[in-house]
Amino acid sequence: MTDISVNDASGGYEASIGDYFALMKPRVMSLVIFTGLVGMLAAPTSVHPVIGFAAILCISIGAGASGALNMWWESDIDGKMGRTKGRPIPSGRVTRDEALGIGLGLSVLSVAMLAVFANVLSAVLLAGTIAFYGGFYTMWLKRRTPQNIVIGGAAGAIPPVIGWTVATGSVSIEPLLMFAIILLWTPPHFWALALWKRREYTDADVPMLPVVAGPKVTRVQVLVYSILLAFSSLALIPTAVSGMIYTVTAVIANAVFCYLAWNVYKRDEETAIAENYVPEKKLFGYSLTYLALIFAALLCDALIRSVGA
Repeated sequence: MTDISVNDASGGYEASIGDYFALMKPRVMSLVIFTGLVGMLAAPTSVHPVIGFAAILCISIGAGASGALNMWWESDIDGKMGRTKGRPIPSGRVTRDEALGIGLGLSVLSVAMLAVFANVLSAVLLAGTIAFYGGFYTMWLKRRTPQNIVIGGAAGAIPPVIGWTVATGSVSIEPLLMFAIILLWTPPHFWALALWKRREYTDADVPMLPVVAGPKVTRVQVLVYSILLAFSSLALIPTAVSGMIYTVTAVIANAVFCYLAWNVYKRDEETAIAENYVPEKKLFGYSLTYLALIFAALLCDALIRSVGA
């Protein structure tokens, strides 16, 4: 990949296009694109392909803006943690000022263009999401409360609602339940990671629940939120967006999720240290598959309905 030379006061270094793209957290962006697309296609009103593509592009750019703002503010934390110290800013390939400029520029662009291509409601929701994640969560909430993930998860849960509003111009129970699924999925997903990587969060002085309240309390919370997650996803079954594929997938996927959460809950610390099997790692890995399965099933049912219409 072609490199773009960048220099700062500390010396010269090179940043590639890939480094700037990495600022936008492409993995998170891909999840946002997928859930936003499902929200749009599951809606009862069809969207013109050009408008739909433009809207999803705007949503993805908004997600990238949030990621850049997050990396700008958290570069000190990222430099202390093994899984993040290779990111563009702590590794010295991109400056904090560049990240801030990219984040702010993409924020304005994505919101303005979504208002043009879709509607004001969708643009307002996107603006609120960027402000919430890039500002409130990143700059204040994350370092001040062990409930950071619970509250901050709202930002990642909004994309299917935005997708739905692009198609319908309004909000109903179905996108709110999709919102609830992602919101309730976030705590067990991240707390499983925090249990697995607790030492890194301790060293970085981030008040994640395992660091502040201890592993035992966190394991209970993981199980509680997993059960709530199951109820929220199963609550979609009687709605218009659900079909046979989603029904079967939701039942099986939630059974597996709760089983893995139970393994995390019943595990004591001495056993966790003594054995190679790490249930938190298993739950964290499966949680990514779980969310993909749930929304892929919704997408399949939506496509089946569109063919039969």
